[in-house]
Amino acid sequence: MKSHQSAQTMKPATAAKKLGVYLDATPEEFRESAVSRAELAALQADPPPWLRDLRNNGPHPRPVVASKLGVSISGLARGGITEPLTTEQIDALKEDNPEWLRKERATQADVRKENIRIKERNAEREAKARDAHS
Repeated sequence: MKSHQSAQTMKPATAAKKLGVYLDATPEEFRESAVSRAELAALQADPPPWLRDLRNNGPHPRPVVASKLGVSISGLARGGITEPLTTEQIDALKEDNPEWLRKERATQADVRKENIRIKERNAEREAKARDAHS
């Protein structure tokens, strides 16, 4: 009897998402084979040149673009950004600071403030409930 388990693997798209890179920009050998958890961990711990280059220069997937611009993914779509962008394109957008970007950043800041307010309110309620049960 063998006591070895088969390695858990993931689709290349899942691995690319976990690595924060745009799948279509990865090397062909990455796109065409399953990635084990050990391989993913190795890529995260010691990224090869292609991965470092993608992370630094792009093209970046929408979640990364949104994060770098300080907006939501929905905000990107409202601003007409539907394709991956390079770091250079992101920097140019920040420099131009169009109206839609200013508006979406303000919206995102309001959402963050509201989330903090709700979290603090819930923490207060939990503290009061603990005190009432003590």
